[in-house]
Amino acid sequence: MDVIGKDDAGRRWSIGEIARASGMTVRALRHYDEIGLLSADERTASGHRRYTERDVRRLYRVRALRALGLSLEEIASVLADSEGDLAAMRDLLTAQLRGLEAHAVRIQQLTHRLHGLLEQIDGALMPDPDQFMTTLEMISVFETSFTTEQREQLARRRTELGSEAVEAAKTEWAGLVEELLRHVQDGTPVDDPQVRALVGRWDTLASGFHSDGEDGERTKAAAQRTWEENSEEIGRGLPWPVDRMRDLVHYLERARQAG
Repeated sequence: MDVIGKDDAGRRWSIGEIARASGMTVRALRHYDEIGLLSADERTASGHRRYTERDVRRLYRVRALRALGLSLEEIASVLADSEGDLAAMRDLLTAQLRGLEAHAVRIQQLTHRLHGLLEQIDGALMPDPDQFMTTLEMISVFETSFTTEQREQLARRRTELGSEAVEAAKTEWAGLVEELLRHVQDGTPVDDPQVRALVGRWDTLASGFHSDGEDGERTKAAAQRTWEENSEEIGRGLPWPVDRMRDLVHYLERARQAG
């Protein structure tokens, strides 16, 4: 192959090979070339584009930054400042990894719900339409109540905790709900030492799912608003009556104010 370029060593890729590997169209790659975002370093004697290892690394940066939500203009600016910068590449890979991990957690949550629906189908039962609606509503509530950044923060925190710790927290939380509901039913004063201890455990458990500092406080506030505005929808996915859970939340608020 007659290749004219800067480097004599290393593999070269045609535009078709790059398109197939990256999942992009040849047309899109040509557009990147036209706007100066990704120009093939070399050409054959007949004028065909040939991409070098440096071009592949640049394309990776472009694709990763697009996945992180940057516009083509913003990407061009970022690349102008960080071309060949090892530290910048590390930051980019770290940000992309966090995004993928957060996405993986969301997929895992949805997978768990779908497994539940499939188990009913395998048992020769058609899931109740309400179950489908609950799944749809929960997805919608989560996506509209938290910003993308907050969803990623929550997902990262769950990943950091690990699946075993998350499951243990769920079990502990269910036990706290049962104990506190009994106090609500019995009319135990909110300043009762036993109640205050339970509320302290509740708040500590909940805080574990949020980041430290201001970011964590914002996601806590968003979670509280989510319940206040969507308690009916959220309650359908819980094993306790919605009215009793609303009473419990009010009871917790009174206990915190009294504390």
